[in-house]
Amino acid sequence: MEIYVDTANIEHIRHAASLGFISGVTTNPSLLAKESPNIDIKERLLEIHKLVGGHLSVEVNSLKADEMVREADQILSWFPEATIKIPMIPEGLSACSRLAKRGIPTNVTLVFSATQAIAANNAGAAYVSVFMGRLDDVAQNSEQTLLEVGDIWDIQGYSSKIIAASIRHPLHIIQAAKAGAHIATVPYNVIMQSLKHPLTDKGVELFVNDYEKMMAEKSKLV
Repeated sequence: MEIYVDTANIEHIRHAASLGFISGVTTNPSLLAKESPNIDIKERLLEIHKLVGGHLSVEVNSLKADEMVREADQILSWFPEATIKIPMIPEGLSACSRLAKRGIPTNVTLVFSATQAIAANNAGAAYVSVFMGRLDDVAQNSEQTLLEVGDIWDIQGYSSKIIAASIRHPLHIIQAAKAGAHIATVPYNVIMQSLKHPLTDKGVELFVNDYEKMMAEKSKLV
């Protein structure tokens, strides 16, 4: 399972990219607005891709298929490698189908059920983003939903990739991997949290202390 970072914060992206295991970035209007109301979207997208390379999902803001397609064309004029992120609504599926027929990769987002995931795949989505945290927020079992989607993909042999999104904590990453998600797109703080363990910290501290003691003993013999 690949890991993407879900943010528009350039410093977080720069650090995540430096760790060597991040394969892409996803953004949305909320993440971009969080950075600055005056953010230059074109410049930020180009900067992000320069840092990470790989996958970059960029979301449209329109609600009508024609407008989504026009917005997608504008994004692609800035950044031809972009994957166009489209909401899971009927108009979005129409736009997804039209873009897919032109060979443009799409990421259908805000998917909360297996039936929505099937529709997105059949509309030609390259990626289907199943939201975990938001399902948990309304007392629905996000792990079970993702398992259902993964089982359907295995049975049907669907070609689109499953993205586990709305990741809230490291356990979601584990659940996504066990459910067969191809990708988990994870907020920066959760990525960093997932890399830490108190026993690792204790072990590193012990190794460093033992090394320093060894070197101190050696210096006494010189």
